[in-house]
Amino acid sequence: MPTVDSSPRDRVAARLDEYKDRLLELSHELHADPETSFDEVRAAGRLAALLEDAGFTVERGACDLPTALTATYGSGDLTVGVCAEYDALPQIGHACGHNIICAAGAGAAIALAAAADELGFRVKLLGTPAEEEGGGKVLMLERGAFDDVTAAMMVHPAPVDVVDPRGSSNAVARFEVTFTGRASHAAAAPEGGLNAADAAVVAQVAVGQLRQQLRDGYRVAGIVRHGGERTNIIPERTALEYEVRTPTGEELAELRERVLNCFRGAALATGTTMEVRRIQPDYLDLCHDPSLMDAYARNLRATGRDVPEPGPSPVGTGGSTDMGNITHTMPAIHPAIGVLGAQGMPHTRQFAEEVSGAAGDEAVLDGALAMAWTGLDLAADPQWRTRCVASRHG
Repeated sequence: MPTVDSSPRDRVAARLDEYKDRLLELSHELHADPETSFDEVRAAGRLAALLEDAGFTVERGACDLPTALTATYGSGDLTVGVCAEYDALPQIGHACGHNIICAAGAGAAIALAAAADELGFRVKLLGTPAEEEGGGKVLMLERGAFDDVTAAMMVHPAPVDVVDPRGSSNAVARFEVTFTGRASHAAAAPEGGLNAADAAVVAQVAVGQLRQQLRDGYRVAGIVRHGGERTNIIPERTALEYEVRTPTGEELAELRERVLNCFRGAALATGTTMEVRRIQPDYLDLCHDPSLMDAYARNLRATGRDVPEPGPSPVGTGGSTDMGNITHTMPAIHPAIGVLGAQGMPHTRQFAEEVSGAAGDEAVLDGALAMAWTGLDLAADPQWRTRCVASRHG
């Protein structure tokens, strides 16, 4: 697939260089001021202000989500979407590197806009809150924010670059189970109680026994949110948060039902009642568009990075992302941008420190430029562009 002539590429690179300091400032500010899912008020405000200054039309609070936003520039049959995440993790801050995702996404959109008027296409940045918990992209997809997007992309930090179009993530479902029993004095009248804590214990033991029969790649994890009030009161209420992961979305419902049966059995055994609440929309597995990923890999190498070729077996993350739902709807990619030299893994305190250093800054700028050049290649290749627009909007 041919690349465009050097002039638009140079203008895109020059625009990124013009905003370099502000993009790194954005990354550092988000890192120093972490906000968790759906509470990313300051992060969304900083991102919106930067895009407004760059000439984008910004809608704050998009899709009736206070910390979501959309920012658009240009016009045409093709709309290149760039996703920006900015939520942090409780206690450990930006240990998943969403400060890099946000700044790289902003940089890609701003840089790509430098060629939008000449080539007649539109750039749309989607500020997507609550990836860690809440499914911001799924909610924005359901509410129409992606309807006009032809193709979408984002990068996610990792210790190494990963550009394998076969790579995927796990689908995930998260839910909360509440057991309700009957309180009683634990010493004077234990026979009068129905112990919700016992139900939680029985459920966890049953899930543990279930694990030995699960297929490779299936994962179940959970925590106790509430386990009782005092030792001298038979616990009347307990609450547990659980998640199940499978390699594909098609397998998710079966595993969720098997795990919920463990909870149902625990309620029956202890005489308690049980309520289930879905915490977020289900996340689907990633399904990368090969043409977009190949273009991104080529452009990432053009930044000067020594990007390894994909090996004989596809690389999976083990984690999950709501970007998976986007990849099942339109051509889209979610490659890993390496924080080169990082020793920690995502969701660790060590990685949280590393994403704010020099290697994290390089990931912001290289990821932004590679995405911008990829969007440019799509806009400038008539056959690819026509095929992509027809498949999405035809």
